[in-house]
Amino acid sequence: MRKTGLNRNAIMLLFPILLFGSFVTASPIAPLIDSPTTDSVSIRPVFIDVDTRYQTMESFMASDCWMPNIVGQDWDKKHKENIAKLLFSSKITKGSPEGIGLSGWRFVLGGGSYNQGDSSDISQIDRRGESFMDPQTGEIDWTRQRGQRYFLKKAKKYGVKNFVLFSISPPAFMTKNGKAYSSAGAHANLKEDCYDDFADYMTETVKQINKKYGINFNFISPLNEPQYDWEKPAQEGSGWQNEESYRLIRELDASITKKRLQTNILFGEAVSYKYLLDEDDKPNRGHLIQDFFTSTGKYSLLKFPNVASVATAHSYWLDGDWATLKSIREDVRDAAKSANIRLFQTEWSMLGDHYHKDEFVGFEQASYMDIALYLAKVIHADLAYADVSSWSYWTSMDVDRYNHKNRFLLIELHPKDGVFGNVREGGDYSPTASLWVLGNYSLFIRPGYVRVKMDVNNKDQDVFGTSYISPDKKTLVSVYTNNSEKSQTVSPNLDVSSLRSIYTYTTSAHSKLNEEQQHTSSSKIKLPAKSVVTVKYNYR
Repeated sequence: MRKTGLNRNAIMLLFPILLFGSFVTASPIAPLIDSPTTDSVSIRPVFIDVDTRYQTMESFMASDCWMPNIVGQDWDKKHKENIAKLLFSSKITKGSPEGIGLSGWRFVLGGGSYNQGDSSDISQIDRRGESFMDPQTGEIDWTRQRGQRYFLKKAKKYGVKNFVLFSISPPAFMTKNGKAYSSAGAHANLKEDCYDDFADYMTETVKQINKKYGINFNFISPLNEPQYDWEKPAQEGSGWQNEESYRLIRELDASITKKRLQTNILFGEAVSYKYLLDEDDKPNRGHLIQDFFTSTGKYSLLKFPNVASVATAHSYWLDGDWATLKSIREDVRDAAKSANIRLFQTEWSMLGDHYHKDEFVGFEQASYMDIALYLAKVIHADLAYADVSSWSYWTSMDVDRYNHKNRFLLIELHPKDGVFGNVREGGDYSPTASLWVLGNYSLFIRPGYVRVKMDVNNKDQDVFGTSYISPDKKTLVSVYTNNSEKSQTVSPNLDVSSLRSIYTYTTSAHSKLNEEQQHTSSSKIKLPAKSVVTVKYNYR
């Protein structure tokens, strides 16, 4: 159970600081608010307790659906290298980050609609997934998915160590309707005699990419949103019954063991958190934690050695207001703890039109920064309420069509012939506020950092944040969002005498993770209006 608030004048800050080879304990903290001044009402006290710890962070990710295969294959070298730098570089030059330092990358194993062309029935060319497996012959051609392999190699070059191979649809060659979208409704679009073939295809891909590039996929995620029917040919996909999911996981586990791969299976990819807990309107496609991650579950995976103790879900649909953001995530967190498993949030973008009018201005009026601020809100909720250990954005790059702005992308692509032009002909790109806001987390909260207790005086919910301690206890990172129209000042209870330096990194309509060194004489941090600010405390 989380600790409740304490009398702040009685709190001792127990932060062990590594100093000259020995640990010292900070002195009692001073009152959090200074003597009254004309602007003291805007100062918000913040309580941080590094001895109360929650989840250990593993990664911040994005995926290579769908445009990276086109950009990595057809765009000029300079442009695609700069895009890779924006996604993966952790370097900060003269106060300006080169990129957001993603610590993970999701590589989609396409279903082959790209190979089928117009006969795939998927009309939008850049929503077709390429496959190593020829849909007509079943032969494997490892020269395919060249653009995706480009970004995969770039991710490794920049130091990314967490990779997920995920599937949205089985190869069209193996499906019941010969397509990468489904006509099977709530059931798997996979031939009855192809479960083992599909499993072997996934493991062979992992084996060959590791052999060719030295990239080991930490995880294979074989299913995607099994609660959705995927009957419309808008993109690849398939529904799955729980029994069918279990059957595929069993075959995949056996294939991993047979090939002696150093990879684990991620299970879930639920379309929303609620299906981890119940099945609601999707019979035999929910109750994922109870049915798959407990010893008494109908489809218990505990006996399979290669299944990770992780339930995965997407953060869609239950993100429209604070009350829902908090309640469902806390329920899922508690269920995961009871089952002794971790949680990964594996896909989010600003989908749907269910956002509460009092908490979001609306898509027509929204600026790019308004959308990025909502991204910060969802990340915060997933980290602070669901205790997720890994957080993933959906599409790393795309074109802003239909006035979608940055709802579905981090990097905006500008085709030469306009937004409906042929992306394969090349074009330009621009990083969006969403990229930099994700960077407020991904660039500074590195794998192994642990979330610690942080309370912000925030009845109006305009200002919120979380804090993280590094494994060596030399760095504390706090990420704040100020969603109000006015600047705010936060005052955390930190012993500034033990600090070597303080840096802030601000994203707003006018700033792109701009670095600024703060004086160590005070713990107060100013948060500009409508901004996300990362504070990096370096201890002696």
